[in-house]
Amino acid sequence: MRTWGPLTAVCLSTFMLLLDVTIAVVALPDMAGSLHASLSDLQWVMDGYALALAALLLGTGAAADILGRRRVHVVGVVVFATASLLCGLAGGPGMLIASRALQGLGGAAMLATTLPLLGSVYQGKRRSVALGVWGAVSGAAAAVGPVLGGVLTDGPGWRWIFYVNLPVSVAAVWLTLRVVPESHGSRERRLDWAGTVTFAAFAGGLTYGAVRAGEHGWGETGTLVTFAAAVVALVCFVAVERRGADPLLDPRLFLKPAFSVVMLGALAFNAGAFGLMAYDSIWMQSLLGISPVRGGAVFLWMSLSAFVVAAAGGRLLHGVPARITVGGGLLLVGSGQFCMTVLDAGSTASVLAPGMVLVGVGTGLVAPGIAGAALAAVPPERSGMAGGAVNTFRQLGLALGIAVYGTVLTSHMESTLPHDAAHALAGGAAGALRGGFSEHALRSAFASGLNTAAVVAGLTATVAGALVIVLVRTARPTRTEVTESSAPTLTEERTAPLGQGR
Repeated sequence: MRTWGPLTAVCLSTFMLLLDVTIAVVALPDMAGSLHASLSDLQWVMDGYALALAALLLGTGAAADILGRRRVHVVGVVVFATASLLCGLAGGPGMLIASRALQGLGGAAMLATTLPLLGSVYQGKRRSVALGVWGAVSGAAAAVGPVLGGVLTDGPGWRWIFYVNLPVSVAAVWLTLRVVPESHGSRERRLDWAGTVTFAAFAGGLTYGAVRAGEHGWGETGTLVTFAAAVVALVCFVAVERRGADPLLDPRLFLKPAFSVVMLGALAFNAGAFGLMAYDSIWMQSLLGISPVRGGAVFLWMSLSAFVVAAAGGRLLHGVPARITVGGGLLLVGSGQFCMTVLDAGSTASVLAPGMVLVGVGTGLVAPGIAGAALAAVPPERSGMAGGAVNTFRQLGLALGIAVYGTVLTSHMESTLPHDAAHALAGGAAGALRGGFSEHALRSAFASGLNTAAVVAGLTATVAGALVIVLVRTARPTRTEVTESSAPTLTEERTAPLGQGR
């Protein structure tokens, strides 16, 4: 227990954190039917979680350096568990969205401290073994999530995808307090509250504006005001960070083309690979009528491909420049999305399989190398900051992807169907059918909207991949970097070099 207890404790919380990303995707149609939620409500069920992670990762990492990583990690697990209980008890979409955002706060504290805690406990060969086990657990969570979500949704109901976190949280807290030693970063640092608040305002405003555009239009006054507020928050963030003694993210790093392009690649990766999953799930269950279990099984094509490629790539691709693995992986993600632009009224779920395999292969190439590419683009003393930035931009990419693709989908559907029909489909075709729309028309409109959104996702990943290949020049990854980064998942990456806070 003394030797591997810390690894077990960290893996428990990691498994729970990553499971809640994929497990929720499969349950969205049942949530919508139970809570009478619209498509925009479902966007926020996913976006509330991802946005809180993106907005708070840098801040919680800095706080953990000062307050203690174990302490912040335990608080994160407790907050995550409390939020999970509230999610399960939600009586309406508003409470569920707020609880998911609270889950994201707890998840940020957990994700920001996971690898630094392992780095403070294990050294040498044991560290490599521990990271290998942690990577395998991370990959397993992504693979198991859709199927487990389907089983729970089909069985006791969608609320149990959140209730299942409670016993795991209790075990994780007990074990962490018992076997994981406390560790700190530099205690001379000060918390950058201004940077945290202004970045959260920027990310939130940008995402809310994209979601609002789907409901009211891109040129609507409220939408334009929201985007303007996001720009003002970004300007304030840059000004605060340039003058701060302990910035969360030094804006001068973005003067380096390689660093800027890697951050763009991180954002485009999560947006391109995972932003459409929620809408694919709604299409399969609400339009095709397949069960949550079968819907979850479809996503295994992607998660298992990513797991296999990452595991093999750690050995076979050692020494290959990150610009090739990251850039090439993004091109494969884009190609996979383009392969899924063939839906029509008569399509079945199996038509998604080839594209999902390609996206999974691309994910298996990108996720292990993108953190190393970011670290190689900055001076060594900024490596912790670069690692935290990769986390942040990936989560922001997921939040923006869900928002933008949902807007593209609804806008396209509204060109052929009334507004109410598009949003009624979130909870199932029955409500829209009662409104007088034929099943063929609903399937055709939703499939066409998904095709358009997949084109946008494909272009996002393809353009970013090309820029990474052309502009990023990095040193070859070390064996340690490859080992530390294996087994990618939807939210897994390095928040900092091991033993550092950010």
